[in-house]
Amino acid sequence: MFRRTKSETSQSAAADTPQPKPGGKGRPTPSRREAEAARKAALKKPRNRKEASAYRREKVRAERAKMQDAMKTGDDRYLPAADKGPVRRFARDYVDARWSVMEFALPVLLVISLLGVVFAQAFSWLPGLVNLLFLVMIAAIGADWFLLTGGLKRAIRKKFPNESAKGVGFYAVRRTMQMRRWRLPKPLVARGEKPS
Repeated sequence: MFRRTKSETSQSAAADTPQPKPGGKGRPTPSRREAEAARKAALKKPRNRKEASAYRREKVRAERAKMQDAMKTGDDRYLPAADKGPVRRFARDYVDARWSVMEFALPVLLVISLLGVVFAQAFSWLPGLVNLLFLVMIAAIGADWFLLTGGLKRAIRKKFPNESAKGVGFYAVRRTMQMRRWRLPKPLVARGEKPS
């Protein structure tokens, strides 16, 4: 006699549920109890030393994974402090876009010294030639260093007039001394391409 029908029940249930407002967050605001429980769960301290060290290890592992991904992709948010910033990014691109004597210096000097050691007994004139080649290579490295840092600092002053270029020259030289395929963060420009 006083019983509701199914259609009346569904209509009253639809009227009871709050409709999302346009521009709203699309969910009800949590009660104070729910918000405090969520906050406490996020800040829950480890109960013992073993849990604390496991938590710390996991956190370090996650940060390291983000940093390694950033080294491959060049994502500035997770790079180490030494590689962060638009000036450092420009310096990396400037170095990666050019050919450099310093990049090939170590392999060339290694081959020259091996030739000097192996064939010094057979050819008496070879040690003098090896010394001369060493001096030529060192002079070429010095000239390359001078041209690289001068050109880079000029380009930075032109592109970033309000930024400090302190330490960027040595940063670029250190990157140049590594073979291109072993550089980290990975090169993002091709050789000969103008850095942006």
